[in-house]
Amino acid sequence: MNFKRFITSAMALIGLATATPAIAEPILLDSGSVGDSFTIDFDGFVNGGPSLDGLNSSLTLTLTAIENGIYTFDYSLTNTGAADDGITSRVSGFAFNTDPDIDAATSTGTYGYTNTDSNYPNGIGTVDVCFQAQSTGSCAGGGSGGVYDGATGTGTLSLSFGTAPASLTLDDFFVRYQSISGIDGVTSASGRQITSTSSSGGNDVPEPGMVLLFGMAVLAIAFGARGRGQAATKVRVAYA
Repeated sequence: MNFKRFITSAMALIGLATATPAIAEPILLDSGSVGDSFTIDFDGFVNGGPSLDGLNSSLTLTLTAIENGIYTFDYSLTNTGAADDGITSRVSGFAFNTDPDIDAATSTGTYGYTNTDSNYPNGIGTVDVCFQAQSTGSCAGGGSGGVYDGATGTGTLSLSFGTAPASLTLDDFFVRYQSISGIDGVTSASGRQITSTSSSGGNDVPEPGMVLLFGMAVLAIAFGARGRGQAATKVRVAYA
């Protein structure tokens, strides 16, 4: 392969990796998506404001079945806030929108209570469905349940449709933080999705950082090979 062309291709790969972060996108599901997992990362904010330091969480959904118009998932929600940063919080629930609209929703485990078509706080507005650690009658509340910094809540959730859709889109993910301490004037907040990644059949989608490391390794090998080639050419010339 032409060396200059090889280097150009490698540099293009590195540029793409550094210029394209893992952005949050809608999750598109159909019958071929059973077994796929999706991870959504969240910040924390109040009334549409900027992200607050110390409020972070991560939700993983795995589609386990589609039967009779019901999409069933395993969920795992982790409060990823650092335990030693002086800021504590409790994630009391999570929410998202669906297309098409759901008829009903149920859940088990840590977030075993559901509400549909309910208002989410901090300027978010109405969400299609939310899952909470305690029954409060609306998505705005949260009770005293949920997970604190470093803890994970797990369970299952099901979304029901009157007529089984050929495909389903999940989007606009949010979480609810309560029992906040360590942030002046803030005791509760919401979180919005900031990045999302997916895996199919257990194979994770490479993150930009890994692609960057791969590109750098390829360049190192290429320069090493070129250096050895040049050294061999000089030896042949010397003996000529």
